[in-house]
Amino acid sequence: MESIYSELLRIEQNGIPAALCTIIESSGSTPRKEGTKMIVYPDRSIFGTIGGGALEMLVIEDAIENIQTNQSTIKSYHLKQDLEMTCGGMARVFIEPIVIKSRLFIFGAGHIGSFLAKLAQMLNFSVTLIDEREGIFKPNIPSDVAQINEPYADAIQNISFTTKDFVCVVTHNHENDKQIIAKLAKKELAYIGMIGSKNKVSAISKQFLEEGVLSQDEINQIDWPMGIPINCQTPEEIAVSILAKLVDVRSPKKHNK
Repeated sequence: MESIYSELLRIEQNGIPAALCTIIESSGSTPRKEGTKMIVYPDRSIFGTIGGGALEMLVIEDAIENIQTNQSTIKSYHLKQDLEMTCGGMARVFIEPIVIKSRLFIFGAGHIGSFLAKLAQMLNFSVTLIDEREGIFKPNIPSDVAQINEPYADAIQNISFTTKDFVCVVTHNHENDKQIIAKLAKKELAYIGMIGSKNKVSAISKQFLEEGVLSQDEINQIDWPMGIPINCQTPEEIAVSILAKLVDVRSPKKHNK
């Protein structure tokens, strides 16, 4: 049977929402003991078990809430008092949403793209760097940054983008940027942005509207010029501005009540 650790790896690699539930303390008569683990998915299906019955059902419901709030908690369950289980006993369960790295696809492996890849990888993004030029990838790029060296159109066709993915367009010429944006702005993504001056953005936006390439709603979803508005000049500073924007979009928004 596949181990729970193999399943955790599959969850992380595929970006599957889930929570890991671990019994960290038990006393009296309980179905399972300390260290027992179970994975809960949003549809209430599970991998592994902490003993079944009323305790497991309650843990599943609490885990669903933790997945939705993206918060870890420690819950205490008194089997006789809370669950009316005649066996008695108590169990404390640590429920933690499984942290999934957001996927970031960077089109363009020049100075800005390369530095952005290194920074984003440090901040827990799963990074893929894409460029069609031969010999463009720098040797100091971290080994866990994926590299795709093929025409941009082919890369777009071969990648299965999801609504949780981030895309940054920083290629070496305007025509590439324009073609990539035209294809990807029609997809539902967590974020899409493009480097460029306000004049460049205005010209491309106007052309897209006049030619029917993109609708106004699709254009409004693009972050361009990309990044947060800080006074930056160097490629490294521009990459910091972009990354700050990505982190802000990725972070759960808290609304005042």
